[in-house]
Amino acid sequence: MAERLGMVIDMKGCVACASCAVACKVENNLPDGVWWNRILTDGGDNPDTPAGAYPNLTMENIAVACQHCENPACVKVCPVGATYKDPETGAVRQDYDKCIGCRMCVASCPYTGVRSFNWEEPQYYAEVALGDTGAMVHQKHTVEKCIFCEQRVAEGKDPACVEQCLGRARIFGDFDDPDSEVSLLIATREHTQLHPEFGTNPSVYYLV
Repeated sequence: MAERLGMVIDMKGCVACASCAVACKVENNLPDGVWWNRILTDGGDNPDTPAGAYPNLTMENIAVACQHCENPACVKVCPVGATYKDPETGAVRQDYDKCIGCRMCVASCPYTGVRSFNWEEPQYYAEVALGDTGAMVHQKHTVEKCIFCEQRVAEGKDPACVEQCLGRARIFGDFDDPDSEVSLLIATREHTQLHPEFGTNPSVYYLV
């Protein structure tokens, strides 16, 4: 039975510790310089820096990764079908073997910075592969992005970022199931999506 898998992030519970980003990087054995999950600061130019002038300072953090849109712009422009929607889960996938490195998906995605491109053969901090044994093998001249830890989800587990969230601010589930926790949360809590005006209908919701 097809699903629409997605995530709810409770911004009141997120403490911007970046455990999600680190868990993602380790679990998926991401190359040096590659982050699929980032904590951005809506304030100063650097993480955890406020905006404004003392004593009138403001700072807000937000977790950003691929939004796994229901109407993804990236899928429409990929000339070889390397970027596609999984018909079973609704997640937006990346097929490294098909990717020709044209980066059309990067250019079309309205959520800046959620994709990266391996210009050279991927390099790693450790001499041995880290993370899940089912982690994808990264390749030169291919685009990368969050895959909702598809290797873990296939085993009935949550994505690594959800499991390792210290504030339990991340909830993963099926939006097509009205009784799922994610569906109940967006039905009962005030929430937002990133740039809903783009018409992509992201599968990541932020509780505010």
